[in-house]
Amino acid sequence: MPEKMNYYMCLHQEGIASIPRLIDKAYANNYNVVATSINANMLPMDPFETDPTYPATVLGASEWNSKVIFILSDVDVDSPNAKLREYSKSLLLRDVTWAEHLQNVGSVMVKLRGPNNNQLAEIVKAKTKGRWFIQVPITNPELATFEHRKDATEEEVMSAEENDTWHWWNNIRFAVDHNPKVKVVITLNDSDRPNRETVRRWLGEPIEAIVIPSSIFVKNRSNYCVLHREWQEIIGHFISVRANIIISANPSDNALSQYADYMKKLINDNCDSHVLNSYENVLEIPLQPLSDNLDSYTYEVFEADPVKYKLYQEAVQQALLDRVDDTDAAKGKVTVVMLLGGGRGPLARAIFNAAELSGRKVRLYIIEKNTSAIRTLSHMVKTLWPNKDVHIFSKDMRDFSPPELADILVSELLGSFGDNELSPECLDGALKLLKPDGISIPYKSTSYINPIMSAILHQNVCQQVPSLPAFNYGYVSLLKNVCHIAEPQALFEFCHPNRDQIIDNTRNAKLEFKVFKDCVVHGIGGYFDTHLYKDITLSINPLTHTPGMFSWFPMFFPTQPKTVNKDETITIEFWRCVDKQQVWYEWKVNDWEHHNVKGIGYNMKL
Repeated sequence: MPEKMNYYMCLHQEGIASIPRLIDKAYANNYNVVATSINANMLPMDPFETDPTYPATVLGASEWNSKVIFILSDVDVDSPNAKLREYSKSLLLRDVTWAEHLQNVGSVMVKLRGPNNNQLAEIVKAKTKGRWFIQVPITNPELATFEHRKDATEEEVMSAEENDTWHWWNNIRFAVDHNPKVKVVITLNDSDRPNRETVRRWLGEPIEAIVIPSSIFVKNRSNYCVLHREWQEIIGHFISVRANIIISANPSDNALSQYADYMKKLINDNCDSHVLNSYENVLEIPLQPLSDNLDSYTYEVFEADPVKYKLYQEAVQQALLDRVDDTDAAKGKVTVVMLLGGGRGPLARAIFNAAELSGRKVRLYIIEKNTSAIRTLSHMVKTLWPNKDVHIFSKDMRDFSPPELADILVSELLGSFGDNELSPECLDGALKLLKPDGISIPYKSTSYINPIMSAILHQNVCQQVPSLPAFNYGYVSLLKNVCHIAEPQALFEFCHPNRDQIIDNTRNAKLEFKVFKDCVVHGIGGYFDTHLYKDITLSINPLTHTPGMFSWFPMFFPTQPKTVNKDETITIEFWRCVDKQQVWYEWKVNDWEHHNVKGIGYNMKL
């Protein structure tokens, strides 16, 4: 079965006399990478010994780079014992020097032994030629030993639980200044299955791979190696955020190909391969359709959504049935529908379909300011709708004077945060087009926020600097490697038509979130839902996401990373500010930095 998304399957074995033979063995059993000690068959070793056990020529340069992950010696460079610390450091530096000689862009893996890793962090910072994989057990190995110990006290158990291995990783992540070349490799343990919250938190980390010991496999009735359902679910979560697989087995193990084949099936079951996966964790500056005209490619991406236009069609159909009863319909009563922003016609099609299905007559006015889109719409009128009562106007909806008022206004002016493409300002400006008892589709939109942890998004923000004030921007992103620190809460709401005497679209709100587990805040996730008509809704809120809809990616508002503790309260304050030229958001977490003051970074032109 072919692998999706270019995952690699790595075989980890120790006590190997020949790396080339290990590679051959791995390939014969359906693995494409190996992980082994950089000093195979040379233990104990003298750190000052210059003669390695194998020459660089046993593999070609590209093979060293692409097929081997070097496991560095398991030494303690942060030992409290000065002599041991110095010995360990010289050993590790010898390993790294040899790895850098063999690989110019390769990977080394080092195990963490506990929470204090400052000396290791200094070595990592000094040696950034290749990639560093920091190997961390998913739970404290000490916990597993208590199952076999009758003498363990409550204090010992509590102390081991508090010595959370995620903190080991978090400490070194901050110590190396969030270096994007430093990733985490999580080791599973057959005697200690992690809980849901532990797994959920790791999903926000830059996971390179998970190490699966062969001992967690069991034989089924056909004598084939499989995993218990609980392990399938846990590993499936890691696969879904693109973690690679490292199988750790003894050199004498005869079931290597079974492990690989089983994991490839698990990858296919849990890897959500879709047309937009190239956008995962990519930061994009949000569109501004009001000030910038969209291109044909962007329209085409939106039009491919299988769900959105179907729900719009249902909303228009229901509104037409409510607006005109059967008697008036039989007399040929016409409902005037105005489409605000026609694009390349998908909503117009939905409106005509709704009219046909409801048996109601419509007169459709399409108002579109993009002159290039007008050419496509005009062609559609001639070729697809020559007999329809349809009229196109090349106008900004705020400047349009209609031949008659509309019974129904239809628009899709919503962005990833609901109002971030200025739908309130546009629809307020279009209010003069609607009859006093007219209907707006949609009639309400609500934005939502929550604090999130995502080391990858943070690294991507840092890469934007200094080309723009990166931490004062809101980005659109298909969030993938993300841990939701708390569930989203409603932020701002806008209703249409808005017939208030004084219309004010500024907003300010302060929300409180309870932290579910010790973690790092990297920023704020932004989402929205909208009510089209009655109870017909569209949502990208993770709690209520419309199944199968991909038209909108969430938003990400970055902050500088800060560690927060379980049960702590995070306060997020958010502002929507408006002046004569632009609209912008400002945001602040706790009493930390106030972002995007006066719209110095991200703003939306009116």
